[in-house]
Amino acid sequence: MMTTAPFAGSDDQLFAGLPAHDNEAQRRLHARLIAAAAEAGILDVAYCTIDSPVGPLLLAATDDGLVRVAYAVEDHDAVLGQLADRVSPRVLRAPARLDAVAREIDEYFAGRRHAFDVTLDLRLAQGFRRTVLSHLPEITYGMTASYATIAAASGNPTAVRAVGTACARNPLPIILPCHRVIRSDGVIGQYIGGQAAKRALLTLESASRV
Repeated sequence: MMTTAPFAGSDDQLFAGLPAHDNEAQRRLHARLIAAAAEAGILDVAYCTIDSPVGPLLLAATDDGLVRVAYAVEDHDAVLGQLADRVSPRVLRAPARLDAVAREIDEYFAGRRHAFDVTLDLRLAQGFRRTVLSHLPEITYGMTASYATIAAASGNPTAVRAVGTACARNPLPIILPCHRVIRSDGVIGQYIGGQAAKRALLTLESASRV
């Protein structure tokens, strides 16, 4: 009977018994592992990493949709551990499940996509935080809104700090565009991926907006 333990952890652990040079054998074994997990219904969280102009991004999805996008500064290994704790320990690198998301993100960075069309799993955000996140896509591509504006739209005009916290803990940055939320005085403020990444996204959208 297949246990859940092998599906949480790095591929280095999974393939520790294979010769380091046998990449093709690792690829075949990994494909069989993914297929077996999917067939058994125990591939609860699929993930992959992709390159982007703002650094490597971790993408993770459940059967319900995209559950996590993480910057390298968040520590991808730590994020995978959090997913194992909060969603399911049955986590496996399975890029095929993320192909559509990866393609849309590539289109976004190429300036060809102004909105995302992927199914989201928002289980990592609850209460007021989830309400805040639901309003982020209302900020038009290439535009910005203040934390105060989002607080008012979320039904609590005085909850500016709570909006900042919700943005800082956004499990789906870029997709749910918290980078478009800035301070009322025009200062861009903090960002889960770092201020340099936030500036890069705002610059990209400003340049691509027609």
